[in-house]
Amino acid sequence: RLGLERADTAEKALAVITDLLEKYGQGGNCMESHMAFTYHNSFLIADRKEAWVLETSGKYWAAEKVEGGVRNISNQLSITTKIDREHPELKAYAKSRGWWDGEKEFDFAATYSYVNTARMTTSRGRYCEGYKLLNKHKGSITPEIMMEILRDKESGINMEGGFMTTGSMVSVLPQQPNLPCIHFFTGTPDPAR
Repeated sequence: RLGLERADTAEKALAVITDLLEKYGQGGNCMESHMAFTYHNSFLIADRKEAWVLETSGKYWAAEKVEGGVRNISNQLSITTKIDREHPELKAYAKSRGWWDGEKEFDFAATYSYVNTARMTTSRGRYCEGYKLLNKHKGSITPEIMMEILRDKESGINMEGGFMTTGSMVSVLPQQPNLPCIHFFTGTPDPAR
C-alpha cells in the first residue's frame, strides 16, 4: 500500500518497499488465529510501462525486472539467477551463513529457501500450476482469462479450507496514457463467487 501511495512508477514503488523493508524488516502472523505462522513476502509490481517481481527473506531481497512473457508468484521464492536489483548484503549474508560458497553462480531461490529450485518447476504446487495456466494462454490473456485462472481450485490457486484465498485482483494497464487503467477486486475471500 505504501508503494502505491508514495510512488508513481513500478520502479519507484520497488524502491519504497525495499527501503522500508531494510529499515523496519517484516513479520507478523499470517492468520487471525493465535497460531504463530509467518512467512516472507513476494510482490508483483507493475505500471503501464514495466513490471517487477520482488521476493524477500527477512530484510534481504532480490528483484527481477519482467522483460516479457508471463510471470507469477506463489508462497515460495522463484527468482533464481536473473537478479536485476538486490539487497546490498544479500550475497555476503548468504556466504556468511554457509548457504553459498561464493564460487558458483548465485541462485536466490536455491540459496534462501528450503525448497530445491528443481522441485519448484516440477512439483504440483500453486506456483507451478499457475505458471502452466498462464503459459497455456500466453499471448492472449484477457481479464476474463485471468479471472478464470484465479478461480481455479484444482490447481490450488483458489485455496479452500484452513488457508483460504483472501482476495484476488486483476488489473488492465494499457500502455497508452490516454486509456484508463481498470482494476477488478473480489468482494469475498473466494474468487469463485
